[in-house]
Amino acid sequence: MKHIIIALVFAGILWSCNSSDKTKSTTEETVTKEITVESASNEATKNLKPIDSDEALIATALMAAPEVSRADCKVIGYNMAGEFVTLKEGNNEFIVLADDPKKDGFSAACYHKDLEPFMARGRALKAEGKKHQEIFDIREEEVKSGKLKIPTGATLHIYYGKNTLYDPETSKVDDARLRYVVYMPYATAESTGLPEAPAASNHPWIMNPGTHRAHIMISPLPE
Repeated sequence: MKHIIIALVFAGILWSCNSSDKTKSTTEETVTKEITVESASNEATKNLKPIDSDEALIATALMAAPEVSRADCKVIGYNMAGEFVTLKEGNNEFIVLADDPKKDGFSAACYHKDLEPFMARGRALKAEGKKHQEIFDIREEEVKSGKLKIPTGATLHIYYGKNTLYDPETSKVDDARLRYVVYMPYATAESTGLPEAPAASNHPWIMNPGTHRAHIMISPLPE
């Protein structure tokens, strides 16, 4: 009986030690993972730089365009000196509008070249000091009269985010994402079968229905 009690005591001690080793191992493994993740995060942050040159404006703006088309896109917008210029010549169907470096956050857009008259008219009216609703109303009348045209199905890609740092190696802007607009002048919920508000994230819906600026809006989930 005495031998059995001694054996049980030793077994208990061994189990306690083994359990302690496992706990220690698990804790050390968790700490190691946390340090690795934090280190990787810090390393990624170190690679980010401000968009402080025309070359950086072009590189980040092109992220709004489909990857296969970026090399031949025309890029326009404000340069670092504050002048609205052609930053890069192009010869395909896309025009890219670079981020305005004087504004908070980041926003670049890529659109079909057939939309340029509509976009340029908006920029001109804004330069005249017209407000959002005034611009909307003026273009509404001009589209109705035939003076201005919006091609049905023309697409606008918007690359946007609240941060203005980017990775020079990939040209990706920190935490930026894409949303898409497909212009469908005077389309409605009834004519398209789409709701006038998104049913859930990543679902298409129709915005400004029944107007010249009616469009299908698609806001993808962030990665």
